[in-house]
Amino acid sequence: MPRSGSRRRWSLTRYFAFVSILAMAALGCALVWVTSTVMRQQAIDDGIASAESVMSYAARSLPADAFVTGQLTDEQEAAVDDAIAGFGEQRLRDLRLWSAAGSLLYSKAGESSGFPDTTRNQAAQRGNANAEVIVDVRSSTEAEQPGEQTQVLDVYVPVTVEDTDPSGAAPPGATQATVVGTAEVMLDHTESAATLASAVAKVALVVAGGLVALWLLLFRTVWTTSKNLQAKALENARLALLDSLTGLPNRRLLAERMQHTVAEAQSTGGRLGMVLLDIDRFKDINDSLGHDHGDELLEQVATRLRQALRDEDIVARLGGDEFAILLTDVRSVADAERLARRVRDLFVPPFQLGEMSLHVETSVGVACLPDHAADASSLMRTADVAMYSAKHHRTGVATYSPDEDHSSPARLVLLGDLHRALDPADDEPRTLEMHYQPKVDLDTGRIVGLEALMRWRHPTQGLLAPSVFIPLAEQSGIIHRLTRYALTESVKQLATWLAEGRSTPVAVNLSAHDVTSTRVVEVIEELLAEHDVPAALLEVEITETALVADPSRVVPVLERLAALGVRVAIDDFGIGNTSIAQLRDLPVAELKIDRLFVADLGDGGRESAHVVVQAMVDLAHSFGLSVVAEGVEDEIAAAVLRRLSVDQAQGFLYSPAIPADELVGLAMLPRPTGTRVHDDIAG
Repeated sequence: MPRSGSRRRWSLTRYFAFVSILAMAALGCALVWVTSTVMRQQAIDDGIASAESVMSYAARSLPADAFVTGQLTDEQEAAVDDAIAGFGEQRLRDLRLWSAAGSLLYSKAGESSGFPDTTRNQAAQRGNANAEVIVDVRSSTEAEQPGEQTQVLDVYVPVTVEDTDPSGAAPPGATQATVVGTAEVMLDHTESAATLASAVAKVALVVAGGLVALWLLLFRTVWTTSKNLQAKALENARLALLDSLTGLPNRRLLAERMQHTVAEAQSTGGRLGMVLLDIDRFKDINDSLGHDHGDELLEQVATRLRQALRDEDIVARLGGDEFAILLTDVRSVADAERLARRVRDLFVPPFQLGEMSLHVETSVGVACLPDHAADASSLMRTADVAMYSAKHHRTGVATYSPDEDHSSPARLVLLGDLHRALDPADDEPRTLEMHYQPKVDLDTGRIVGLEALMRWRHPTQGLLAPSVFIPLAEQSGIIHRLTRYALTESVKQLATWLAEGRSTPVAVNLSAHDVTSTRVVEVIEELLAEHDVPAALLEVEITETALVADPSRVVPVLERLAALGVRVAIDDFGIGNTSIAQLRDLPVAELKIDRLFVADLGDGGRESAHVVVQAMVDLAHSFGLSVVAEGVEDEIAAAVLRRLSVDQAQGFLYSPAIPADELVGLAMLPRPTGTRVHDDIAG
């Protein structure tokens, strides 16, 4: 049995019709009742006035003591007949005169005995005339048949006489009225009742007609308003679920459809794909071409997406330049990625904005359920992570990878562990360690420097490389604490080696977040002074991408470091966009060629890689900079680097990054032919 709460609510017009009809009916009945009551009372008041007139004529023809004796003579009855003859027999049905004692003195109908209405008679004797409509079955005219019922207005009127005040309290000549009897006047009320009924019927008809007309007017107004409100509500609902610019489903509608689609896929064991894309440098398009052209571009993008995808796929605009595509049926993650690349290919043809052809690139992220997410919300989030990974790495299309997800639960747990590693309890061992990788002079084979690399000995995951936790630290904001830790441990180690008579420079990597503030210079200066370490023994390395990202803030920091005596090296050189003019004016002493170029120098490498590395070396030497090659893993690459005049090299060919206490016992290092490598750190 359905609950009452589940019943459908009435519409506005239906509710108004029901309530207004009841209200109008009640109002109409009230108006008719009040009107009929007033008219009926007016008719009775008129009858009382007529009865008082009849009484006055009848009482005027009688002596005052007639009501005391209780009898009338024939002459007196005849006098009464004559007095009331002018009122008409049809109108005046009967007149009865009652003495104060209640005896019948006179009856126009010829009755010789009877009894008055005791209650009404007593009221009349107190001076209050009253009337009542009764039914009379007597026949008073020849036209009426005996026993015919007629309506009669029966009026009791007090009969009064005027006399002087016997007490003498009243002024001379003043009189007072004394009730000596009662006159019962019976007036024909049939015509009045018929007239009253007709008047009431007319009033009821007029009231009903007026109220119906008013109700129809109000109902039409309410009906029209209700329809307009319904249309407006439907339009608002449509706008609330559709993007106003492109007409695509918006984020809200996509979320609703995803909930249903995900539930269905989970019940059937199907696979869903989510593709998120945004337009690269859309802000530049808006700023340079104007928002009108930007909106036109978004409309054309929506059109291409709708036309190219399957009918069952759902295309939505999430806002700005971001679009989402829910692939409702994919066979595998690879299939979803293939469809995502097909979506990106839609942007290869230029968009026509007026007379201008515009080429647009996009970043596309792909995630699948259940492969990468368990519900609709996490599916959207993982696709978003993949999209920003594609944008960051400039790959165009990227499939979700937990390694790129800095907000995954596992990453959040790892971040908490990293916080504890930076602030261990007194009884806990330190798990962050500094390892050192030698930099070897390619001509002599001597170890001429070290690069400090942080390692994290995680209690459950083992020894973790910086690539695992440094991005997490940069994202969370604790990278500055990690940098300070690396600088502190490296300077302490330099102080220890100085005490042992060793003076090998150590290079520490600085994050892009560190070199945008002079605070890192102050930290280095404090540490060198505290541990009495010469600035020349400390080097810092910054990536080329960090340098070109914000040169206006980075260059002043590098200048202060150079003024302090700290050598600066540009790491991963060749993958950024540093111009020759920037390189010439930078306060740096060293370039480190990225391992990507070094890897191509080995056996089977491309000849073009030799040309590129040679150009880097010549450029650096022309500015008086030394060159270090990273990632040297075989003797062939080392030989090529020597031939190309590279100054130093580091890589697994010589040694991985190892703890400081293992450096002293470092055995013979691979060396060029005819050159002996020193067995320990250069003094």
